[in-house]
Amino acid sequence: MKPTPGLVVVTAAGTLVSLGLAVLGWGGMAAFFSHPARIALVVAVVVMGGVTVFTQGNLSPGEREDRANRWVLPVFALIGLLAAYLPAYTERMGVWVVGGDGIRWLGVVLFVTGGALRLWPVFVLGYRFSGLVAIQPGHTLVTSGVYRVIRNPSYLGLLVNSLGWALVFRSGAGVLLTALIIPPLIARIRAEEALLRTQFGGEYEAYCARTWRLIPGLY
Repeated sequence: MKPTPGLVVVTAAGTLVSLGLAVLGWGGMAAFFSHPARIALVVAVVVMGGVTVFTQGNLSPGEREDRANRWVLPVFALIGLLAAYLPAYTERMGVWVVGGDGIRWLGVVLFVTGGALRLWPVFVLGYRFSGLVAIQPGHTLVTSGVYRVIRNPSYLGLLVNSLGWALVFRSGAGVLLTALIIPPLIARIRAEEALLRTQFGGEYEAYCARTWRLIPGLY
């Protein structure tokens, strides 16, 4: 699949901003790259960015969109900017720092695992994966593979990925920022489910009855 110029630009900009803020938070390049866990984090970010440009993720309103849910986008953006900078800064300043190297490497594992879980559904859904709550032309309901048990695997991936980033910096503040993602994320999920119910009716109701929103056995 050929990358689209727009997605390449957006992905590259997002990657540079996130890493740039983290480096700034840690006080510069030399300080940031002084620990192998942070080097591994950068490698993971760059690789995931490279994979992202080969997806068909978009911001298309499609045939029908729930515009009332757009408020979550600036909220996610603000939390994302804070999460990029604050964990690195608090680790450098020794504020609300937890654990040691084991926590850092656990963070790397969670970041990679969450990133994979975040991107996998984007490839599965293709053009149907939009950053907006929208029904795309020819939209069909996917209930197999990664969607067989969990209805929102990409959102679970986002949470795991965000928690991993925070733990790489051993940051209690970063863990709190990850928790702050949950309320707007739940609002987003509910908006999507309401739209899908109007589109697919009983088929979607039956799918909901046998699956979980995010975590099997819990929610």
